[in-house]
Amino acid sequence: MRPVPRFVAALVALTLVLATAATLLAALAPAAAAAAPAAGGLAADAWSLGLLAASVSTALAALGAGYAVAKVGTAAIGALAEKPELFGRLLIFVGLAEGIAIYGLIVSILILNKLV
Repeated sequence: MRPVPRFVAALVALTLVLATAATLLAALAPAAAAAAPAAGGLAADAWSLGLLAASVSTALAALGAGYAVAKVGTAAIGALAEKPELFGRLLIFVGLAEGIAIYGLIVSILILNKLV
């Protein structure tokens, strides 16, 4: 088995730290919401679970997109080294892999719109 490059390990660690911070924020949100009336008449539990769902959807989509871009980008660079005329086609594949993160962000925005 090949060792994991340091950059990939650092990227995964950063993603885990950010996901943990978002989860903590979602866990502490009910305490802040108790001081003020709940937005949209939602209970504090529903508010915190909605924030948790939004953060998890974004984090997992970003992690999946990062993995997909790493795999597709590596293959694209290998193919580009042999046939430079494939640049346009290969760029489309990398862009499709990056689209996964956009879908996760859209899902999280839709979840947050339902909370407010």
